[in-house]
Amino acid sequence: MGSVNVNRNVSDAFYRYKMPRIQAKVEGKGNGIKTVIVNMVDVAKAIGRPATYPTKYFGCELGAQTQFDFKNERFIVNGSHEANKLQDLLDGFIRKYVLCPACDNPETELIVSAKKGTISQGCKACGHHGLLESNHKLNTYILKNPPSLNPAAQGSSLTEGKRGKRSKKANGDTANGDRSGSPENETNTTDIVVEAPEIIAKDEDDDYDAKWAVDVSEEAVRARLQDLTDGAKGMTISEDLDKSEKERMDIFYKLVKCRRDAGQLDNHKELVSEAERLEIKTKAPLVLAELLFDQGIAAQVKKYRVLLLRFTHGDIKAQKYLIRGIEQIIALHKDTLMPKVPGILKLFYDYDILEEKALFDWASKVSKKYVSKDLSQEIHDKAAPFITWLKEAEEEESECEDDDDDLEIEYDDRAKQPLKQQQQQTIQTSKKLAEDDIEDEVDIDAI
Repeated sequence: MGSVNVNRNVSDAFYRYKMPRIQAKVEGKGNGIKTVIVNMVDVAKAIGRPATYPTKYFGCELGAQTQFDFKNERFIVNGSHEANKLQDLLDGFIRKYVLCPACDNPETELIVSAKKGTISQGCKACGHHGLLESNHKLNTYILKNPPSLNPAAQGSSLTEGKRGKRSKKANGDTANGDRSGSPENETNTTDIVVEAPEIIAKDEDDDYDAKWAVDVSEEAVRARLQDLTDGAKGMTISEDLDKSEKERMDIFYKLVKCRRDAGQLDNHKELVSEAERLEIKTKAPLVLAELLFDQGIAAQVKKYRVLLLRFTHGDIKAQKYLIRGIEQIIALHKDTLMPKVPGILKLFYDYDILEEKALFDWASKVSKKYVSKDLSQEIHDKAAPFITWLKEAEEEESECEDDDDDLEIEYDDRAKQPLKQQQQQTIQTSKKLAEDDIEDEVDIDAI
C-alpha cells in the first residue's frame, strides 16, 4: 500500500516523517458489519501514539462503537467504512493530537495529569510545551487511559512486553474483544500517568515526606477530602459524556427538580453550564417545561421568563422543543388549558421566548412524537387563529416597510439656509407686501 507523509499537507517527497497508509477490511453483514483496521498498530507506532487513540477517535467522529483485541492486534470500528475516509479522519487526529502547534513537527508526546484533568503536549523538536488546544471528546478517553511512560511502547499492543506481562499477572487475563469503555477494558488499558517535569519533582518530594509522617490536622484532612471530592467529580464528568442522551437528560432533570424543590432556580448560570456540559442544551427546554409548568402556566411563564430566555434566545431548535414541552403540559391539563392555547402561545411570543419562525415551523407540521397525533392536531386547530393573526401582522409590517421605502422627499434650497436667515427673509417679504398694498390704495386723482 506504500507510505504517506505524517503531515499530508507537506508535499515534500523527502519529508522524513512517514506512516503506512491505513488498510481497512470490512467483515460481517447486516447489524453485525464492522471495519477492521488491519495495520493500526504500525500506523500508531509511526505517529507515536497508542493504537487505541486513533481508533477511539474514529468512533467519536463516525458515531460508532469501537472494539480492541490486543492479543490479535485487531482494532475495530462498527459499521462499514472505506480506508480513504478513515485516512482523512486520521489527518484530523494527527492535526489535533500529534503535530506541534508551534512548529508542525510530529515529534511530540502527550503529558497527562489525571489528578488535575489536563492534557499537555511537549515537542522534542522545538521545545514547545503547553496544554492541548483540542477540546475533542477523545480527551475524556485519554484522561482515563494515559499513554505509556516508555515512548517505545507507544503504538504497540498493550499486552506486549514486560508491562503487558505484569498487567496479565495483576489482572488474571486480558480483556480481548471487550468493547471500549467497559470497566474490564479500562483496567487493562490504563498506563502510567506522565506528569510535567516540574510537577514530578514536587510530587516526589511530597511522597518522600509522606513516608515518614502523615499530617492529621483538621485542615489537612479537609484538604484531602476536597481532593477526593474533586477527583470523583472529574470522574463523574468524564463518565457522563459516555452515557446516552436519555441518561444525560435524566441527570439534568434531577438537577432542575432538586433546585426547584429547594427554591434555588435563580442560579441560571449553573443550569445552563450543566446543560452545556451534558451537551443537551437545545433539548433542555423539554425538561424545563415538564418541571416548571402546570395548569397555572400563565403566571409561571412570567416567573421563569429569564431562565427560559437563557436556553431559547436565538436558538430556533430550542424554541421548537419548548413548544413540544408546552404541548405535553396542555395534554396533562387538557380541560383547563386546551381552550387557552392561543393565549398561551401569545404570552410566550409577547415575552420574546418564542419567535415567529419557531411558531410557523411548528404550525406547519403535526407531530406525534411527544403527544398523540389527534391531540397534537387539536392543539394546532386551537392555535390556528393566533398563527393567522401572527402571519397577518407580519405581512402588514412588511407592507409598511415597503411603503416607507417608496416615500419621496422633496427638498428646496430654503432647507439649506439657517433658521434665523429664513425668519429675516419672511419679515422682509411681509414688509414689502404691506408697502405694495399701501401704494395700491393711493388715489392719484385726489392729489
